[in-house]
Amino acid sequence: MSLQQDPSPKAVSVSDVQLLLKKKDEIEAQIKAYYDVLEDQKGVGMNEPLVDVEDYPRADVDICQVRMARHNIICLQNDHKALMHQVEQALHQLHARDKEKREKDEAEARAEAKSQSCVLPQPFARVNAVTTGSPASTSGLQVDDEIVEFGSVNTRNFQSLQNIATVVQHSEGKPLSVTVIRKGEKLHLRLTPKHWSGKGLLGCNIFPLER
Repeated sequence: MSLQQDPSPKAVSVSDVQLLLKKKDEIEAQIKAYYDVLEDQKGVGMNEPLVDVEDYPRADVDICQVRMARHNIICLQNDHKALMHQVEQALHQLHARDKEKREKDEAEARAEAKSQSCVLPQPFARVNAVTTGSPASTSGLQVDDEIVEFGSVNTRNFQSLQNIATVVQHSEGKPLSVTVIRKGEKLHLRLTPKHWSGKGLLGCNIFPLER
């Protein structure tokens, strides 16, 4: 018995490895069966002599059966060794491919993040304080958020904080669309200016950025 190896290498799949492991189990089962044959023959192993002290064939064992079992065990062990080599190579190829895919995915993710950061709009203001329970806090606004749009105010038309104050005064009780940059990502929030237990209609502090 001999294992046929494909002369043309191909990409190994998980199912290929599972098939190889199934063959391994089958070979091991066959080897055990032939060892059981030897055990049935007075416990004759792989190396015990098949002749008596006078060099006559032993009469207490089936010599043909023992020789056949020994021969098959040797062939199967060679097959097993070759198969385990295939399993090792297949696993190595799978691991190498998984590593390559993981590194490629990470590189693509970094490239995408870099690309996104390159096209992010320029912020015109930053939040440096948010009071808990305020309209700003309820909307999800956080300290260090960089503002790129506050209602109708954006990077192109922003001149001073008075622009934001005017929008807030005219939008009391009405949700405003606020776009911020947080940790390199652009986020869209809904902020409704209104009276609350604290001062003002927002409950946050915003300062302009130098441009």
